[in-house]
Formats: sequence, C-alpha cells, structure tokens
Amino acid sequence: MSSDKTGASGLAGRYASALFDLAEADKQLDAVTGDLEQLSAMIGESEDLRRLLHSPVISSDDQSRAILTIVEKAAFNDLTRNFIGVVAGNHRLSVLPVIISAFRDILSAYRGEATAEVVSAAELSDKQLTDLGDSLKAAIGSKVTIDASVDPELLGGLVVKVGSRMVDSSLRTKLQQLRLAMIGIG
Repeated sequence: MSSDKTGASGLAGRYASALFDLAEADKQLDAVTGDLEQLSAMIGESEDLRRLLHSPVISSDDQSRAILTIVEKAAFNDLTRNFIGVVAGNHRLSVLPVIISAFRDILSAYRGEATAEVVSAAELSDKQLTDLGDSLKAAIGSKVTIDASVDPELLGGLVVKVGSRMVDSSLRTKLQQLRLAMIGIG
C-alpha cells in the first residue's frame, strides 16, 4: 500500500510519506518506527531538546550538530539517522514532532489500525489502557493504538477521539452541561 493513499498532507505529511516509503522499500519499518518512538519520547521528556528544535536563537548548524549527536548516541539505524540529517539540513527540525505524528498515522493506516486520542484527568494504568483498547477494538472493528495524555482540568472521566468521532464523558463537560441546564440555556 502506498503512503500517498493515507491522506498525509502538508510539509510534515510529505516528509513522513517519504520516510515511510523508504522504510517500507528497505524492509525497515519496525526499526524506523522504534527509532521515531524513542525520539518522540526524548522530545516529550526533555524541555532542552524541545527548545533546541524550536529556538530561533540557536543557529541551524548548531541545531543540526546537536540533533545528529543525539541520534548517533541513541544508535538509530542508518535510514533514520540520514532522514533526520536531511530534515536538519533543510532547516525543518521544528516540524520533527509533527513529522513523527504523521508517520504514525501513515503506519497505522498501512497496518489497518486506528489511533485513538485519549485524554484523562489522571494517568491511566496499563490495565486500564488494555481494557480501553479492547473496548475500542470491539466498537471499531480494528486494532486500536492509544495515544494517551493527561489533562487534570477534566476533573474525571475521559475524552476519546477516533478519527472524526469523539466521545466526551469528562466530569468537566457534564458539569458544564448541568450548569447550562440549570440556568435554562440547555
């Protein structure tokens, strides 16, 4: 299946499609996916790395050297390393997190999976994530990859988005609906 059928668009989509096509042709999808997941985790955990990617004060050459050093130390495979080098050389490091997200979307479509964005008030346990994944799989009919995040302002409950469908069972939304009903607007 060609990645151009997955709906990837924009700059990040073009980069992600190119990487996906190269990884698929070289039979390195799993290796590249692992590298990108590791890099995404590093970006998520490090404020300094996020600053490096987005800072207009740091020169492009310094950004390139720094990210390539990180990639080298992490022992990424050659395809991933070269790809990140091209992204850095084209002064597109600030788009790297979006490229990784677009790559995930292309990979999920290729594998026949759906991605569910799940926002909860507190971090979900592994068992809760597994149970939620099983429930979503039963409802959707395909394997579901869960992209979980935490928003304490929800107070409780979940907001689940799969494709264009969204279910908001958060306590915050229920309280807002109750407040509107009580003042006669609902």
